[in-house]
Amino acid sequence: MSRKTLLNSKDIEIILHRLACELIENHNDFSNTVLIGLQPRGSYLAQRLAELLKKEYHIQNLELGLLDITFYRDDFRRKDTPLAAETSEMNFLIEDKKVVIIDDVLFSGRSIRAALSAIQSYGRPKNIELLVLIDRRFSRHLPIQPNYKGRQVDAINEERVLVTWKETHKKDAVFIELA
Repeated sequence: MSRKTLLNSKDIEIILHRLACELIENHNDFSNTVLIGLQPRGSYLAQRLAELLKKEYHIQNLELGLLDITFYRDDFRRKDTPLAAETSEMNFLIEDKKVVIIDDVLFSGRSIRAALSAIQSYGRPKNIELLVLIDRRFSRHLPIQPNYKGRQVDAINEERVLVTWKETHKKDAVFIELA
């Protein structure tokens, strides 16, 4: 298996600041906006962005939720082994709020479709946007596009995009692997 580095920790830090600025530009003080990270991998990106918005850009009223989509996926019964569910941490309703769904990699669009179904349990949002670190634009099975993207990657189907976070792998990086 060969591995090529697409983004190092410095690249990711720059992208996080750019994404934070784009969010501020579109949501101002976040008084009617919530960020929702998709468990498990999107939660690291969402938590990083929330921390950055609070500490570096002084956003005070930021609500962050973590959403598990396991049982909303269209493939959860097709696996040989049962999927392990994560915990949703949504301590607020999203009724009439602007929602920003956050995930690490947008690939087929199926996780986002599942998130759109799961999110309905928490109310009816005013609108929904999508933020991803990596957009694999030529791999879509569903017509889903991000509003905010860190980097666009043109990877063939046999290639895998792997995002590592210092919280889980001791360093931030994005790799492309050929199996």
